[in-house]
Amino acid sequence: MTSNLKTMMLLALLSGIIIVLGGALGGKGGIIIAFALALLMNVGSYWYSDKIVLRMYGAQEVGPNDAPMLHQIVEELAYKAGIPKPRICIIPEQAPNAFATGRNPEHGVVAVTQGIMQLLSTEELKGVLAHEIGHIANRDILIQSVAGVMASAIVSIANFMQFAAIFGFGGGDDEEGSNPFAALLLAFVAPIAASLIQFAISRSREYLADDTGARLSNPLYLASALEKLNAYSQRVPMQHGGEATAHMFIVNPFSGANMAKLFSTHPPIEERVSRLRQMAQR
Repeated sequence: MTSNLKTMMLLALLSGIIIVLGGALGGKGGIIIAFALALLMNVGSYWYSDKIVLRMYGAQEVGPNDAPMLHQIVEELAYKAGIPKPRICIIPEQAPNAFATGRNPEHGVVAVTQGIMQLLSTEELKGVLAHEIGHIANRDILIQSVAGVMASAIVSIANFMQFAAIFGFGGGDDEEGSNPFAALLLAFVAPIAASLIQFAISRSREYLADDTGARLSNPLYLASALEKLNAYSQRVPMQHGGEATAHMFIVNPFSGANMAKLFSTHPPIEERVSRLRQMAQR
């Protein structure tokens, strides 16, 4: 299945959830408003999802003079992967993590936190950056960015619906036989549905990016980095953003918040490390 087709299916599924939420909240009028919102978000998330996500985490672009080592590593990896050199951003967070975004390799961006640069060795950081370059080369970044923006909107709408249902607002027109309890139930179910869609897309892409990153650098570099990141991310979760964009990071940035493993968008770190060490042996 092509990346463009996956993106279209993702947009359709998430748009459908937004429209259903709109109908539960405001009846026919809510459906019309939600349809317009979904249409606007489809266009906006395609063209601007990378900017939205970067702004969400306060990421700042850095030049070669600001971060020469990062630029050197990224340039080398991008050359090996056969893609244009991505822009590089730094996130002012102590939680060690990284992600890639952009609508295509020509507009790719790699973002790393301050914490990951302090925690990892040069070789381990190279393994992480190779993983992110793998996402860009495999054209995962549009799907990930769009899913993050749309899922964030669904969570926001669902939170408002929970408030509205509890205090008796919305729920459609009276003549339509609105049921505030049904609206409240839908408000809880919708974010789970959005998470399951992300889950279905993200796990396989993480394995593929691990494989690509291992070929671009050294599988042991990435294996060692993942073990460190897994240990530290559980103690130092991200302070910004939200779980709707967790799938974009190399490890779950909110694992310290006890997210249910059933809905985790990341494969178990132990499995990823085991696969990488087996690749090194081969």
